[in-house]
Amino acid sequence: MKNLNQMLKQAQQLQAQMGEMQKRMEEVEVSGNAGGGMIQVTVNGKGDLKRIKIDPALIDPKEVEILEDLIVAACHDAKTKAEAQTQEEMSKLTGGLNLPGGMKLPF
Repeated sequence: MKNLNQMLKQAQQLQAQMGEMQKRMEEVEVSGNAGGGMIQVTVNGKGDLKRIKIDPALIDPKEVEILEDLIVAACHDAKTKAEAQTQEEMSKLTGGLNLPGGMKLPF
């Protein structure tokens, strides 16, 4: 029974640490870009879009589709970077423990 109590205590500590990490990730900002840096988007660690910067040279009413595609690409780049950073922070907390697919913390 002592081991079970110890495991429960460790799980509670890990859950508290996860909550703290999630709060920190909301404050982290990650930038992604496309078009050689002519489009830049910034997201937080949760993937929420914060800012978009567009080089004025790209603004041409005849090429709106290109601009739209570049914005989507920059958003994808930023989201991928934010997810990688979140995964890195998660790995630090779990000591590299790889959880099975679909299993997330906190429980």
